[in-house]
Amino acid sequence: MRRLLLHPAAKPAVFVLCLLPFAWLFYAAAANQLGANPAEALIRATGDWTLRALCLVLAVTPLRVLTATPQLARLRRMLGLFVFFYGLLHLLSYAWFDMGFEVGDIVRDIAKRPFILVGSLALLLLALLAATSFNRVIKALGARRWQALHRSVYAVAGLALLHFFWMRAGKNDFGEVAVYAAILALLLGWRVVHRLHQRRRMNRPQTVNCS
Repeated sequence: MRRLLLHPAAKPAVFVLCLLPFAWLFYAAAANQLGANPAEALIRATGDWTLRALCLVLAVTPLRVLTATPQLARLRRMLGLFVFFYGLLHLLSYAWFDMGFEVGDIVRDIAKRPFILVGSLALLLLALLAATSFNRVIKALGARRWQALHRSVYAVAGLALLHFFWMRAGKNDFGEVAVYAAILALLLGWRVVHRLHQRRRMNRPQTVNCS
């Protein structure tokens, strides 16, 4: 696995895999295979893939640590950019199919419906993370400030889940919400436990060998 992740073709292969949902949705829309309400299907599907990509990028660090595979970190930036990509597609689908790109109507709708406001805030944070994910920006900000900024991905996870919850609340359909909530709770909970364990190890008094 480590050799495969270091192979020059690893990143292009993952890039293609991440594009497959977009390719399928594009084909399904062109071939009229999105059901009776293709606009709603596209909006929901792009939102679902944003959440899935977010879960995937949050899983990189636990998998890297638990499997002792540091090479997985090579994929984290690209996966993070795909979260923004699918989130942007989700927004564009809503703005196009629901609102007809009427900016005034979109602004009023965001102010009127809390779940759209929360989703918009999540996408703004994702845009900030995507814009600061490049090496030049990292050097300009400094590693510590950059890491502090990119911890806002946890806020993105919470806002995205709340957006999904409020969207499904109208239909009283919480099955998928519970699944994503459990996955995100597991991934974020692991981080809390891991950091506590690291602090205990750092604060543990070292024994001195006098022999």
